Amino acid sequence: MSIVYIGIGSNLGNREENCERAVALLGTNGIKVLKRSSLYETEPWGIEEQPEFMNMAVEAETGLEPERLLEVLTDIETTVGRKESKRWGPRIIDLDIIFYNDLILKSSDLEIPHPGIKDREFVLKPLSEIAPYKRHPIFKKSIKQLLEDLYNIT
Repeated sequence: MSIVYIGIGSNLGNREENCERAVALLGTNGIKVLKRSSLYETEPWGIEEQPEFMNMAVEAETGLEPERLLEVLTDIETTVGRKESKRWGPRIIDLDIIFYNDLILKSSDLEIPHPGIKDREFVLKPLSEIAPYKRHPIFKKSIKQLLEDLYNIT
């Protein structure tokens, strides 16, 4: 079994309900949620002219390989109501693999650890609540350190 960290976000419809539904669906798809963060209201990133997000993170255990996990997360997004949209645009739900054990993977469909994590408070803050000492396999810093670094820059 592998330990994965998944980022969850929503800025359309009932944002809290969308996130809660996604967490519930993880458990019915071979992904056992071990820890979950609080919900955080965050400013949009990438495209600023859109509603604020609700973001959270979960730590989970799964036997799914990374590519299959991505497929399952995409299916959950569809079930919750996500439609195709422009990159970084508004969405009902967004599920991202942040970490998969300490795997470093880059393919045409998937990059782990999730790129841009060190610049995204909406990922680091919920993740620091459930895994402050999880070390980023590339940057060799804990989530807590990455969040502190981000706060020192802004």
